[in-house]
Amino acid sequence: MSLKSIIVVLSLLLSPALLANSLGQLNPEQLQSLQQSQNALIVDVRTPAEWQASGVIANSQKLQGFDSNGKFDADKWLSDLQKLKSSAEQPVILVCRSGHRSSKIGEILAQRGENNIYHLSNGIQGWIQSGLPVKAD
Repeated sequence: MSLKSIIVVLSLLLSPALLANSLGQLNPEQLQSLQQSQNALIVDVRTPAEWQASGVIANSQKLQGFDSNGKFDADKWLSDLQKLKSSAEQPVILVCRSGHRSSKIGEILAQRGENNIYHLSNGIQGWIQSGLPVKAD
């Protein structure tokens, strides 16, 4: 692991904003580092049409957040999320189009006592603008 990666991981671990039951915000570089160092689960919460339109981050799991009426069924969504996780402690990084929906979902999860929840600031748009690859859905 490079010194830069170690610094990013330490900043994630030591940041007061990322204490238990709070939502952490990551930039694309931090997402990559957390995925590599802690096997973080990347969950894309967008709609199927959005996945098709822009592609998805490699190795991410698709789990739509809000339905077409803007409703979020937290119990069902959490149940589906638990099936994707390799362990209860595995960090989860939420991704949407711009960072808005992933932030809302992350806040709901944190309020329900979920730990190690993060979201990609500026969403897939920020990822793509950073020149990082996506794969076709």
